[in-house]
Amino acid sequence: MTSMFRGYSSEELEFNADGFRLRGTLHLPGNRLAPLVIGCHGLLSDRRSPKQLALAAECQRLGMAYFRFDHRGCGESDGSLEHGTSLEARCRDLLHAIRYLSQRPDIGKPIGLFGSSMGGSVCLRAAAQVEISTMVTNAAPVRSRTLKAALAVSQPNGRMASFLKTEFDLGEDLAEVRNILIFHGDADDVVPVDHAHEIFQKAGDPKRLIIQKNGDHLMSDPRHQEEFIRAAARWLKQGLRFP
Repeated sequence: MTSMFRGYSSEELEFNADGFRLRGTLHLPGNRLAPLVIGCHGLLSDRRSPKQLALAAECQRLGMAYFRFDHRGCGESDGSLEHGTSLEARCRDLLHAIRYLSQRPDIGKPIGLFGSSMGGSVCLRAAAQVEISTMVTNAAPVRSRTLKAALAVSQPNGRMASFLKTEFDLGEDLAEVRNILIFHGDADDVVPVDHAHEIFQKAGDPKRLIIQKNGDHLMSDPRHQEEFIRAAARWLKQGLRFP
């Protein structure tokens, strides 16, 4: 299904990842061979998160295509959140999305990524496996034990923490990351801000770190959200070398 608004278009798409049918929304700006940004949502979120929607609209306005999709077990995609969630599985979802969209004749080759929370971890891992031109992360954990600890506190029965089926540590992957803008709130009680400092320290140039004062994990402050959308879209456009 395709919808039009102010000359822009969006398409509801489906693609296959390891036998799971995943669903997503592709926003097209109208210009031919537009560079592409792919968004990865957080552990318990989906493609309709406010940051994804706002960033998709701003990227589209600036001439970039944006694809937001539901990982397996989330939103409208197939699969079980409880039985199918791991960093490796979500990374494969992203890699399948990249392969699927690379076959479209109306999208350019440069690819940028945005990931929030665990979605940021997925983008960091993917950057070590495929060529990524630029990236923006928000509140991305470098290690899974941080998420497990936070889930254990918020969900004492342990069921939510069990969604993370495998441990991960991205410490060695970060040296492969280039051209990254890192957002993190200094009051994040889910993923401590020192994760952002580690990403910034280990990633290659160009890179930028924005620490939002009194910012929480969900980026609840509207002023922080506005700062994020403006800076993230500019960073992605510059990194995709789009005039």
